[in-house]
Amino acid sequence: MANTPLMPKATAVWLVDNTSLSFDQIAAFCKLHPLEVKAIADGEAAQGIKGLDPIMTGQLTREDIQRAQANPGEKLKLADRKVRVPETKRRGPRYTPVSRRQDRPNAILWLVRNHPELKDAQIMRLVGTTKPTIQAIRDRTHWNSANLTPSDPVTLGLCSQIELDMEVEKAAKNAPPRPEGELPQDTLLPADETTSEDAMAAAFAKPAEKQPEEEEIDADAVFAKLNSLKGGSDEDEDGEDEEQR
Repeated sequence: MANTPLMPKATAVWLVDNTSLSFDQIAAFCKLHPLEVKAIADGEAAQGIKGLDPIMTGQLTREDIQRAQANPGEKLKLADRKVRVPETKRRGPRYTPVSRRQDRPNAILWLVRNHPELKDAQIMRLVGTTKPTIQAIRDRTHWNSANLTPSDPVTLGLCSQIELDMEVEKAAKNAPPRPEGELPQDTLLPADETTSEDAMAAAFAKPAEKQPEEEEIDADAVFAKLNSLKGGSDEDEDGEDEEQR
């Protein structure tokens, strides 16, 4: 915490031993309970802890302590830092443990296939690789291209799901709009769509067998066919009778 002195208990030990400040003043400055400060003064707590001089560390001035000793109601405040160390931003690719480095090409291949909108710089931040490696995997000129298997970098432990989602969302904002209803290649549908009751029912439903279409029966044509057959048989019988005669 920014308002907490360095090594609070060690600072409290020094203030108890070297000043006449009240327990409440020391407790408020060191963010401790007054009873804990009383236990330090009685030797029941913080045994073996060497006191830390807050004046030497630049957290208090001697004038501040003297003023607080003269006025028990005054609270001590941390002195402003005289030297501020500038925060340096991390540059270069993300550090990847040695045991995980062999998985990086598989993770890059997964990102290239499933999220083509990601830029090389984003992939470098996610899996800690270099631009030539990404380009070689894109062009299939990587020395181990034949043995690469796309693997989710989150599953491999190379990045977190939050980091991946943030980079994908950032890339999606800068990507050109796609035609309505069109999904990018190798894009997975959301889980709530693929696991819904309607989707599961459609996936496991058997295709309905096609029923043969019933032909309409023309009664007149059927009777005409029967009459023609019957007439043909009568003529054959008459012919046989005449031959016998």
